[in-house]
Amino acid sequence: MTRARSLLPWAVWTVAALSYAVAIINRSSLAALGPAAQDHFGIDATTLSAFPVIQLIVYAGLQIPVGILLDRVGATTMILIGGALMIVGQVTMATVPDVGLAILARVLVGAGDACSFISVMRMLPEWFPARQLPTVSQLTGLVGQAGQLVSVTPLALMVAGFGWASGFLAVAAVGFLVTLLAALVLRDSPGTGTALERIFGRTGGITRRSAAYQPQGGASSVEIAPPATGLIEMPPQGRVRRGLGFWQRARRLLRLPGVRLAYWVHFTSPFASNTFILLWGTPFLVGGVGLSRGAAAGLLSLTILSSMAAGFLLGPLTSRFLERRVGIAAGITVAIALVWIAVLLWPGTPPTWLLVLLMVVMPIGGPASMISFEVGRSHTPRSFSGFGTGLVNTAGFTATLLVILLIGLVLDVQGAGSPENYSLGAFRVAFAVQLPFWVLGLVFMGIEYRRTKRWMDEQGRRLR
Repeated sequence: MTRARSLLPWAVWTVAALSYAVAIINRSSLAALGPAAQDHFGIDATTLSAFPVIQLIVYAGLQIPVGILLDRVGATTMILIGGALMIVGQVTMATVPDVGLAILARVLVGAGDACSFISVMRMLPEWFPARQLPTVSQLTGLVGQAGQLVSVTPLALMVAGFGWASGFLAVAAVGFLVTLLAALVLRDSPGTGTALERIFGRTGGITRRSAAYQPQGGASSVEIAPPATGLIEMPPQGRVRRGLGFWQRARRLLRLPGVRLAYWVHFTSPFASNTFILLWGTPFLVGGVGLSRGAAAGLLSLTILSSMAAGFLLGPLTSRFLERRVGIAAGITVAIALVWIAVLLWPGTPPTWLLVLLMVVMPIGGPASMISFEVGRSHTPRSFSGFGTGLVNTAGFTATLLVILLIGLVLDVQGAGSPENYSLGAFRVAFAVQLPFWVLGLVFMGIEYRRTKRWMDEQGRRLR
């Protein structure tokens, strides 16, 4: 019985992580299919760029509403809703000939994707002790990166070999199988029934026995336990109109400096990698640097492998040095910025070794952004957990969306907004728009770090 209880958290995590990996596959399913999508729908590059931009807008815009629902209906329900939306979106993408309906399909994929990650992150503290959470969080991100690796090459090969519809229907079929598995296995917390158990009103033996399981956190867990809801200073209560509860909830949560710190950690670290992988990496490498498409695809695959390796290292590292995790995230961000500056200032075409260095260092920002959720978890009351995770998760994707749009705008202003007009000089100017975002994020990370330390001292808590 004890062994079964000890294995159940890992069984729940495995299925939850697979759900997240499927969400990443869905999110990145157009990453290597730009030319194929243009041929299939007969669209130009501007229309093609609308796919990831609209998808990111939907994803970022739904994070806070999904977080509110997450606190009300639970992680399992939200994961299943997300899986269903992505299945419908990919079936639509596979079967419709019209670009308008295809954009609607990406809206559905973005909405389903928005339900997945924060739901998985919300579930982890219910099953694992606090000292393990940084490692388990990084492992979750690692599994997600494996999903991105699947979407870069195997999906492109499947579409090339078997056709557009077959490739996207295969993605939908995988999503259906994992969603069904989630309905059978996932539980919000020990003792809570699976989705199917709740539907049929019957509780299985595994669920009943799991009620006795509680993560053992030890002293470390006490030191980094989330604050009580009562520690959030109440804003002045004026006349409350119906529908403003969301803003009151947001104002209360943002009064905690640790939550604001988590926001800026997530804002600063992942946008460079997201921008490169989701849209502008291949145009820069092919149209700017002059690499072949095969060489560009190889470098993009290297970014995913580097991100996975970083996840292996950062989990144990941040578990061991909890009080230094914000400094670790800041150091990684500075390293990314310095490598990009070297690429932008290099006279002539950047050498291969510098491009490889960029592909290795830049994607570490993805695992570094996971640190923000550990910071947020230490400072967000449990009653605000889903809302807080969604709020933090909007940061990096908001920065990504702005950078993607600004790069396109700067290219257009230079007259280099189409593939035939791409040039290395134009891309250098365009990618320089990242610099203010790094500066802004690092400055506010420093400000909120000091405020968080002062708040923790006043509350008699250890800084985490």
